[in-house]
Amino acid sequence: MLYLSLGYAVLIVYASLYPLTGWHSTGASPFDFFFAGWPRYTTTFDLLINVAAYIPLGFFLATALRPRVATKHAWWIAVLAASALSFLLEFMQNYLPSRVASNLDLAGNTCGALIGALPGALWRRQLIDNLRHTHWPDHGQSVEMGLVLVGLWLLTQLDPTTLLFGAGDLRSLLPLPSTQTFSAAGFVRIESLIAASGLLAALLMASLIAPYHQRRVFPLLLLAVGLAAKSLAFALMMHPQTALAWATPGALLGSLAGGLLWLAALALPLTWQRLLAALALLTASVMVNLAPINPYLENLQNVWNPGQFLNFHGLTHFITLLWPYLALPWFAFHRTYVRHH
Repeated sequence: MLYLSLGYAVLIVYASLYPLTGWHSTGASPFDFFFAGWPRYTTTFDLLINVAAYIPLGFFLATALRPRVATKHAWWIAVLAASALSFLLEFMQNYLPSRVASNLDLAGNTCGALIGALPGALWRRQLIDNLRHTHWPDHGQSVEMGLVLVGLWLLTQLDPTTLLFGAGDLRSLLPLPSTQTFSAAGFVRIESLIAASGLLAALLMASLIAPYHQRRVFPLLLLAVGLAAKSLAFALMMHPQTALAWATPGALLGSLAGGLLWLAALALPLTWQRLLAALALLTASVMVNLAPINPYLENLQNVWNPGQFLNFHGLTHFITLLWPYLALPWFAFHRTYVRHH
């Protein structure tokens, strides 16, 4: 859980300092935000996001600390550590022109850490440890990392500027040329291939970490939550009428193909499932970087101003870029242990 805490903290750092450019000093004291009055412009969404973002961090930190210190100490140390991180990031936002340091954000982050730390300190890793020792007594760390990757996969669905189940597009970071011209018919085929291979990899990952009797239920639940998250992203960040904008012919055809391939793959030995999942994920990642630019998504990125979603979009976009390259090594090293009941 310590590694999970550190990983989540890194994501918070990236989201809080996104887009990480334009650093300069305004000449004002960087501590003024701490003593400022109530911000003139704020929204309920901002408040909720600042609280919600730190709930997992408080939980992870308290859970990691609990075996080493007493419950009451694990709770306040986790809250103190999360609050210190929030204060440091607000302090650094003074030097970013696109960010505004706020004591209200600091208060919301602290409240979120407090909410998450309390169950983390009391439960003594009960949920994760029971899962690990009951079903994977020899491979708990690998399963825990798989659960983290599944959670990150869900976050990638909250980026409305990507193709369905498509992740790992590095063209925004690297000077990779677009090798294909856009055509409607050709793009449907490419979109189908990306959706099918991306979904197949995600469902197989979920099957490999699920208890034996839930190897079908857990992936289907993951798929339902993922599609709901995608719809929520479009509805919340664009317009409620665009909630199902992801349901293009190519995406639907690919999703159907990926689901059927997953059901057929469950009959294969576990080693072959891991290999198939890795190949599917590699295929999806390559095709995402080779696919022609979709004019709809390109226009969406040009006209959409994230505004109050800057933290949120920075976090999800960063995870979407990296997820396939984090998951591929997991498929290579994970060994599934199945205990039949």
